Amino acid sequence: MSVKIRLKRAGAKNHPVYRIVVADSRSPRDGKFIEELGTYWPGKKGENYSIDVARADYWMSKGAKPSDTVYSFLKKAKRTAAAAVAA
Repeated sequence: MSVKIRLKRAGAKNHPVYRIVVADSRSPRDGKFIEELGTYWPGKKGENYSIDVARADYWMSKGAKPSDTVYSFLKKAKRTAAAAVAA
């Protein structure tokens, strides 16, 4: 079973909200998932995502592959966390 960390669409028509989920790669985009890790609001300005970095790292250690978008969110979240610790 190949596990992916990817986006699942939710929200109303023309007002999408995405959930960052861990899912089997064979399941449909909005189908069954294993765990929800965060959210992404594309219509919001500024910091428009939230993600549990510790759980994402756990799943990646178990072999889960993040999508390109989720990978960019993880990089940003780790960078801001490191900046907060350094400051």
